[in-house]
Amino acid sequence: MTDAIAFLRPAIWQDRIFNGDWIAAKGGNHTFTEPATGEQLGRIGLANADDVALAAVQARAVQTAWATSDYKERAAIFRKAAALINEHHDELAVWIVRETGAIRPKADLELREACAHLQEAAAMLTQPKGQLLASGSGQMSIARRVPHGVVGVISPFNFPLILSIRSIAPALATGNTVVHKPDLQTPVSGGVLIARIFEAAGLPKGVLHVLPGAAEAGQAMCSHPDIAMIAFTGSTAVGRSIGEVAGRNLKKMSLELGGKNSLIILDDADPDIAAANVAWGAYLHQGQICMASGRILLQRGIADAVIERVVTKARHLPVGDPMKGQVALGPLINARQVQRLQGIVEDSVAAGATLLAGGSYDRQFYQPTVLTDVRPGMRCFEEELFGPVASITVFDTDQEAIALASATSGCLALGVITPTLARGMYIVDRVPAGHVHINDQTVLAEAHAPFGGGGTSGNGGRHGGAVDWDEFTQWQWLTMKTEAPRYPF
Repeated sequence: MTDAIAFLRPAIWQDRIFNGDWIAAKGGNHTFTEPATGEQLGRIGLANADDVALAAVQARAVQTAWATSDYKERAAIFRKAAALINEHHDELAVWIVRETGAIRPKADLELREACAHLQEAAAMLTQPKGQLLASGSGQMSIARRVPHGVVGVISPFNFPLILSIRSIAPALATGNTVVHKPDLQTPVSGGVLIARIFEAAGLPKGVLHVLPGAAEAGQAMCSHPDIAMIAFTGSTAVGRSIGEVAGRNLKKMSLELGGKNSLIILDDADPDIAAANVAWGAYLHQGQICMASGRILLQRGIADAVIERVVTKARHLPVGDPMKGQVALGPLINARQVQRLQGIVEDSVAAGATLLAGGSYDRQFYQPTVLTDVRPGMRCFEEELFGPVASITVFDTDQEAIALASATSGCLALGVITPTLARGMYIVDRVPAGHVHINDQTVLAEAHAPFGGGGTSGNGGRHGGAVDWDEFTQWQWLTMKTEAPRYPF
């Protein structure tokens, strides 16, 4: 496809931000690069606090009209947006591969899941949004869900499309308007793509604003009085800052943050199946996933067999540019993340961990790594890795596994591999986690299922399915009487 006819052709969005039209940003522009090659991919408008303020006011001005518009027409917009993703799938996938460093199957997954979130949003338009309450004669009493107003969405680089659309779509479906700040490393996959599909699907002007920006724009979103809610996905450190500013301004918040997630392999598991789950949970998308299996717990009776198989996989998984060949792992997102990960590995080895595979890198390509003899207190046990490292701790009893998996202040996901379901249930009932999976690894999400965590993994909010009503609306009590009463005063 030539650039002149491409759906995401830069001539539309280069040096611009989106408010229903493509306009120049007051903050100037930003150049972003391809992590696999270091080459410039494009130049996007850079939103500053003034851009955010204008977008918030414009979004607030059209919110009531959007919320009260015909529900059938709104549902049709979401279905059309999903159809546009399917229509332009191959072109959009290339952008995700190049911008995020993803292998093609990961890009395909993002696009499929984005369509699922859009279809779920369309379905919300015909779902009940209230309850009929008990009331006296001549009166009707209703509890109904109403939108917050303007929702601010701030999303990260790793799954930029899914982690943006999972908030944007239900926020719009429930009658809110949206101001969205995608990560500056992935402004097309997490921003331009979404703006284009909604623009082409007929979303009214001003209902969605896409403002790629730095910390200044995020801070402005958290403090502007016309933005009623912040939905943030990202690191725990940034989430604390977002929560502090948004909380001081009394905004509703949905914070989905990092996680130290455990995958527990019990001694009755099949070693081949267990090793496949370990490798998938630790290495998918270079480990740059909030629910990656960052803490591998192996029961002693099966440990040697599983470790041998994981090491073999790590040494043979091809790493390289996903645009130039069939590889299993692409690059990490930036050089800073490479250096952070290398520091964790080196510090853990110095503390007594054993390096059996990997532990090296070429530019931003980090080799799949296996660390064993990992103990509590080591960086690889305590910290979220966000890189392709299988950090393995051996345990003896089920109770010890429960204690090791629970030794974290934030766990998004927990997996347990065992053919004995009763053992699996006993464990998942005793380890705090946002979502739990028996006989699967930790990297799982579906548009209709609740997703989120507590503690340092988030403030307990959830995305997906029916729980989107909880996040993106608030209850309002409405009463109607046949005639106004005569009060004694």
